[in-house]
Amino acid sequence: MIGWLGPEEWQAVALSLKVSFWATLLSLPFGLLCALALARGRFIGRDVLNWLVHLPLVLPPVVTGYLLLLGFGRQGPIGSVLDDIFGITLAFQWTGAALAASIMAFPLMVRAMRLAIEAVDPKLEEAAATLGASRIKVFSTVTLPLILPGIIAGAVLAFAKAMGEFGATITFVSNIPGETRTVPSAIYAFLQVPGGETSAIRLVIVAVVIAIGALILSEWLSRRVARRISGV
Repeated sequence: MIGWLGPEEWQAVALSLKVSFWATLLSLPFGLLCALALARGRFIGRDVLNWLVHLPLVLPPVVTGYLLLLGFGRQGPIGSVLDDIFGITLAFQWTGAALAASIMAFPLMVRAMRLAIEAVDPKLEEAAATLGASRIKVFSTVTLPLILPGIIAGAVLAFAKAMGEFGATITFVSNIPGETRTVPSAIYAFLQVPGGETSAIRLVIVAVVIAIGALILSEWLSRRVARRISGV
């Protein structure tokens, strides 16, 4: 595939994979915590948390990207602190693209995990607790194995969403070749210049292949985990 793609096209693919990987990896623990809180928690502000988690699904991606720019830009309240104290800059960097992609993919990840948690019979967890197992032990030995297919599905959905993210990313980190130009941004850029349709089509094919491959991998892993749990 490297030989089939031009240097600029391959650069966009490699950057998209990098951004999507880190966006998914860094979102996983927060996604699982949010899913557990929404599925099992009973606390004041639960509805507010649910709204915040799902807000990126209903907001225009450009609005999300602009809000990120306001908050995490060098002059923003969070971005200025990160820059002054830690020397971390997110705006117009690939790390900012990963942040934007993770926020846009977060609702899909949480929803898949939440559905998996809600499908677990609480009586199984209660039975383990009555035998003297701590809450952490119950979660690690009972809940986690049962919801693992949901975690895998959520991670794959998040990865696929991150690969296709465009609006929030281009608004927050622009479209800088080699730095923030992901596959969707590269497709957009190629379509703006005469003769760029061929490169755009090649990237479209790559995006479709990666998306299908991710879905196949997710299904295979979920079935394998389900077979191990059932002992088949």
